[in-house]
Amino acid sequence: MVLKRKKKQTVKGTTSRHLITDKLPKSPISEQYRTIRTNIQFSFVDTEMRSIMVTSSGPAEGKSTTACNLAVVFAQQGKQVLFVDADLRKPTAHYTFQQDNFKGLTTFLTRQSEFKDSIGATKIANLDVMTSGPIPPNPAELLSSRAMEDLLAKAYEEYDIVIFDTPPVLAVTDAQLLANQCDGTVLVVASGTTEKENAEKAKEMLDSAKAKLLGVVLNMKKQKDSSYYYYYGGK
Repeated sequence: MVLKRKKKQTVKGTTSRHLITDKLPKSPISEQYRTIRTNIQFSFVDTEMRSIMVTSSGPAEGKSTTACNLAVVFAQQGKQVLFVDADLRKPTAHYTFQQDNFKGLTTFLTRQSEFKDSIGATKIANLDVMTSGPIPPNPAELLSSRAMEDLLAKAYEEYDIVIFDTPPVLAVTDAQLLANQCDGTVLVVASGTTEKENAEKAKEMLDSAKAKLLGVVLNMKKQKDSSYYYYYGGK
């Protein structure tokens, strides 16, 4: 999957990780997110898709922006979507969706809050968010706990699809621990930034964690001419 853009776009009144699919739903970039959504759905022709994990090989490659906008386009399709900020190192969802972060994933996993109390409604129809909650000293242990299995079971009762934003694969083990609990994984890489060796190693690590890699989103690709096009590539 390739996400191309002519230049960085800004939207008044939003954060740096703005939800272009919500603010500018008819833009070419929003259409590309819908194309990625469609390609993901085609990957689940014979099985039911309930959870997707979005990660990257390294930092600043656009994984959180991709994850948030994917959540929006699934919600726009009429699906009940829960976005979970599982990046317990550098969480951003509370900024993007303008939520407080007193309760969330970490308070649920440590039994300090109930499932419904850990979730906030967004201004986008059909889309709720579970922020990270307070940053813990032991993120990896929390993500691999039995409580995470409980979270997924409860989420599947209430939502059609759960989308997780996780830390970069090469930085920490968090994404690997969560990968085999999700139905599919999307790897985000940045054009001109991500080194080929790092992308390959990230894929190898996801494979070793028994992740179902759905494909790769090539982000920040500059378009050389005025035409609009996209390319999709699987694993």
